[in-house]
Amino acid sequence: MKVITLREGKERALLRRHPWVFQGSVAKGGGDAGETVRVQSHDGQFLAWAAFSPSSQIRVRAWSFDEAERIDAAFFQRRVQQAVAVRQRLAIDSDGIRLVHGEADGLPGLIVDQYGDLLSAQFLSAGTERWKDVIADALVAATGCPYLYERSDASVRALEGLAQVTGWLRHPETADGARRSTEVTIHENGWRLTLDVAEGHKTGYYLDQRDNRGLFAKLVRQFNCKTVLNCYSYTGGFSVAALEGGATEVTSVDSSAPALARANAHVTLNGYEAGAHTALDADVNSSLRAFIQAGRTFDAIVLDPPKFAPSAAHADRASRAYKDINRLAFKLLNPGGLLLTFSCSGGIGAELFHKIVAGAGLDAGVDGYLLKRLEATPDHPTTITFPEGEYLKGLVIVRK
Repeated sequence: MKVITLREGKERALLRRHPWVFQGSVAKGGGDAGETVRVQSHDGQFLAWAAFSPSSQIRVRAWSFDEAERIDAAFFQRRVQQAVAVRQRLAIDSDGIRLVHGEADGLPGLIVDQYGDLLSAQFLSAGTERWKDVIADALVAATGCPYLYERSDASVRALEGLAQVTGWLRHPETADGARRSTEVTIHENGWRLTLDVAEGHKTGYYLDQRDNRGLFAKLVRQFNCKTVLNCYSYTGGFSVAALEGGATEVTSVDSSAPALARANAHVTLNGYEAGAHTALDADVNSSLRAFIQAGRTFDAIVLDPPKFAPSAAHADRASRAYKDINRLAFKLLNPGGLLLTFSCSGGIGAELFHKIVAGAGLDAGVDGYLLKRLEATPDHPTTITFPEGEYLKGLVIVRK
């Protein structure tokens, strides 16, 4: 067993059961990509069993803090079973569920979503890549889902020295040789939503906003919002929610024509009038400015942008971008209207995001009531030892 020895004083994070060790904390030792190593303090105290990554700034990701535990196939079977069992206890009323959420489930670098009878997984670290086959078998066994598609095409794999990979990992052949489609229909908040695990963002869809979409439908009805603008709409989840809430004019803005085509399809699939929905293939920032110039206003606006700040190093630039779109949205919002604004940037904390939105309101000359703080659904958990897992934060604001 290879050993990683930390510099003096660098053991504190692992003693607090934080799973990451950065390159600068390592005094000596190494290993192959994804190899299990013993991590110890400068004086030889056992700290963790971990996966070594020779290419990443996060040089070590801990599997276990129990010296007696073996990192073998049985270990991954247990961790996967534990993650699935937690989701079952959550009793989520949907067949689209996050089953494994990386570090929160003791499997750093592994993301797994279940869509009906199909699993979609991302192996984002050297450790999960090394154990991929074992993990794949464990997922199929724990869920009974026969189909497993790999979406390891995230850019972070390059930081691990890994190439991007996509395709079926598990796909049982039928007697006639038919192949299961990568298209899936899931049920959420009483709606039907479609996705393609081979083509969609991330693993195919954004399940972390499930509860927030359900809440939005209720708020649209409660505040009698008739005109709704959904920015960075992707395939229109919040747009469907707006129509469910009684909106009569919903505009979805996104720069992806395929996503907007699916948003249009979702409107009719769920029984709403196609004419109540407009899909605009355009840049959000430019569209917001054009709406202001045209004198348009809205009763409710959703801002759910992509990650502007992947790390704290990008926080300043991202803060300006968040402030700009929120300032423009405030200008477009009718008095008494709703703003749902989000950040999924790990480099922007909840307190900073609140300050950014407050500054945007000041610049727009608008004040508002903070109705609610929002976060990801419970199947995207944050643990007390890994606060970095709390990535999605949102605010519901009622304009005065």
